Amino acid sequence: MQIGNLTFDNYPVFLAPMEDVTDISFRLLCKEFGADMVYTEFISSDALIRHVNKTKTKLEVSEEERPVAMQIYGKEIDPVVEAARICEEARPDILDINFGCPVKKVAGKGAGAGMLRTPDKMIAIAREVVKAVKIPVTVKTRLGWDNDHKIIVDLAEQLQDCGIAALTIHGRTRAQMYSGEADWTLIGEVKNNPRMHIPIIGNGDINSPESCKQAFDRYNVDAVMIGRATIGAPWIFEEIKHYLTTNEWLPKKPFDYYLSVLKRQIIQSVNRLDERRSILHSRRHIAASPLFKGIPDFKPTKIAMLRANTQAELFDIMNSISAI
Repeated sequence: MQIGNLTFDNYPVFLAPMEDVTDISFRLLCKEFGADMVYTEFISSDALIRHVNKTKTKLEVSEEERPVAMQIYGKEIDPVVEAARICEEARPDILDINFGCPVKKVAGKGAGAGMLRTPDKMIAIAREVVKAVKIPVTVKTRLGWDNDHKIIVDLAEQLQDCGIAALTIHGRTRAQMYSGEADWTLIGEVKNNPRMHIPIIGNGDINSPESCKQAFDRYNVDAVMIGRATIGAPWIFEEIKHYLTTNEWLPKKPFDYYLSVLKRQIIQSVNRLDERRSILHSRRHIAASPLFKGIPDFKPTKIAMLRANTQAELFDIMNSISAI
């Protein structure tokens, strides 16, 4: 598969952009475990052009994580174009435009998935961003605003005509948010449309090696993007890659091995930021890790994790789990 000048092997698997999740430390871990491409947290165009410090920190990329895509969002052409140019200076491999975020503070203001209600403006933004930068521009969006307005098949062709290099489709409408099941049938319809020639990346409910393989086999997508299933489990990429190659599950490693991976994520974050911000960022994702699923009476431990304020305190709690 080719996106601009980037070439990927068969069955590429990408880390989805997720706010407050895909910071550089987490991206590096996912890359280490086999993610073929990683995405930054999404970046507000309006905040970036106002030089908001917290937003500007999201521009940092590492050579070790390449290829890396930087994602922006906004609802007006000029700010998004200006932000795209700023992002290009940070040297990501790909610039991605978010037309799919469903949360109220984004979509409710007309950006993200809110653009699905104004597809003409969406097309105009995509077209102008493609013209403004030299790196490949891609788009991530959803099936439509709601069940009565699933416009993705026609919309995909229009976005392709703007010159985007690839399209990621989350198999839900904005109205669904993250509830219900992702509908991959329309993703497959877009992919199998003979008029489409850019890569189609499928996203939604990929939470196991089997579901990833099924997405490739049943819907013929060019790549699969994984989001929530990676939180607290960056090793899922290694499991999926092994399954795609051998059709067998990767043997499980000892509990303490996975615990050490989560600790390493925290350490890397502390080293890059500072302890206070890193612990605030990390603790809820560590607490949500599927590694702890099924542990009896885990709720008090989870609450303690969510209240930890230092690396030492969080590690003490994690070590106590290991001793159970």
